Amino acid sequence: MIRQRTVKSLVNAIGVGLHTGARVNLTLRPAPANTGIVFRRTDLPEPRDFIVAPERVTDTRLCSALEGNGAKVATVEHLMSALAGLGIDNLFIDLDGPEVPILDGSAAPFVYLLQSNGIETLNAAKRFIRVKKTVRVEDGDKWAEFSPHEGYTLTFRIDFDHPVFRQSAKEMRIDLATQSYVKEVSRARTFGFMNEVEYLRSHGLALGGTLDNAIVMDEFRVLNSDGLRYADEFVKHKVLDAVGDLYLTGHPILGAFTAYKSGHGLNNKLLRTLMSDTTAWEWAVFENDAETPAGLLNLYPQTA
Repeated sequence: MIRQRTVKSLVNAIGVGLHTGARVNLTLRPAPANTGIVFRRTDLPEPRDFIVAPERVTDTRLCSALEGNGAKVATVEHLMSALAGLGIDNLFIDLDGPEVPILDGSAAPFVYLLQSNGIETLNAAKRFIRVKKTVRVEDGDKWAEFSPHEGYTLTFRIDFDHPVFRQSAKEMRIDLATQSYVKEVSRARTFGFMNEVEYLRSHGLALGGTLDNAIVMDEFRVLNSDGLRYADEFVKHKVLDAVGDLYLTGHPILGAFTAYKSGHGLNNKLLRTLMSDTTAWEWAVFENDAETPAGLLNLYPQTA
């Protein structure tokens, strides 16, 4: 049986919000089977909880922000990406501020926190969302789609008119059954342009952005002294974001995701379109290895 997962014990981190610039404390706590991914704002007069869901996304300006039960949490995508990459189904996420800390701008610090503390396998079957037919959304020349596949693949293509991008791969395809999310994707950092910083900050965004938590470019080059972590770090970060955005169902997806120039808003629109069409998806549970697609056994090797 492919089982649900949580963390073995409580883990803490402190950082600043990418957009608010405010210091925030993050605590990840184990949760029982069938709890889901639950955010809690501990800084409010009364702590407020809500479970992740596509319809809770209310703001997609340079991040995915959720609202529920009178509370808002922004920039959830990197943490959600790490949870998806490690197969965490159940978790309490406590924050004493309105934004998940950006840490180094990738999912790698969250992966480290989760792995170093240990992952607990629970006595309950993991529930998958199986894509049954192709679903596509568009916005001008941008588009994203799901299609049926007994595993989980992501294909993403970017297109930026900037000298740096002419030297970097514009497309990536990853099959998470045969390739490592941790090695191939998790370390890719968010990126931005110096000529946009003043505009973003005048609109209350990127107030905590620095060269320590983002790749920053001027008109010609990358300004970070350490350069890029991957030769194709830009498109890999877009894949990282997509993994996190698509995990806002709270369940792993069985299907193929393909996108061109998609972002948080279009990723969420695709999720909502899929989930609103009951003919496009179904629940899938695998209680014995003989009936489990081989790719899933590679993705989630802790079976019994």
